[in-house]
Amino acid sequence: MRNIVLMGPPGAGKGTQAGDLASRYHIPHISTGDMFREAIKNKTPLGQKAEAIIARGDLVPDDVTVALVKERLSQPDCAEGYLLDGFPRTIPQAEALDEIGKAIGRAVNAVIDITVPEEILIDRIGGRRVCPKCGASYHVRNMKPKVEGKCDVCGSDLITRKDDNAESFKVRLDNYYRQTAPVSDFYKNKGLLHTFDGTGGKEKLQGVLFAFLDRLS
Repeated sequence: MRNIVLMGPPGAGKGTQAGDLASRYHIPHISTGDMFREAIKNKTPLGQKAEAIIARGDLVPDDVTVALVKERLSQPDCAEGYLLDGFPRTIPQAEALDEIGKAIGRAVNAVIDITVPEEILIDRIGGRRVCPKCGASYHVRNMKPKVEGKCDVCGSDLITRKDDNAESFKVRLDNYYRQTAPVSDFYKNKGLLHTFDGTGGKEKLQGVLFAFLDRLS
């Protein structure tokens, strides 16, 4: 069973790795953004509640997010494992996920934390381009699309995210470290945290992650 939490700062390469990990191990990649969109699209009671909150411009509170996570992890496609990305972000969320896992018999059994120095993250983000349609991510130097400015997956025009500038990114990074450092310690104390160097490129990191998860049962 591979019930995995994927951690790492913005720009560490989580999104790049997540799709390949999910495909190799036949488990769903669940990001909080995708989870909200799916619940809203399916018009579940929690989805409708979240939609109303988002429409007001408010942040979705923990109790709604936690309930959505429980709803999603309870679905049949998570019976053989899952890859959770973007949750938990805080200690209360980590504690709630602990309770969810116990309640539905799908407790987290590995936390992957991808680490990259701040100066490299800032450089990566400055060159990042994303597909607004399918979410695929590229880089102007390190991971170019086959056709400049076009998504390899769906052919849409690539864009630069509004918050992918040095000033905005520094704020996001500071928030990430402030919120998630305690979460890392939470899982470290449980013996679940496994840290991986994300500076060696996509293929090198992928090989190390595959080797680790192949041993996980």
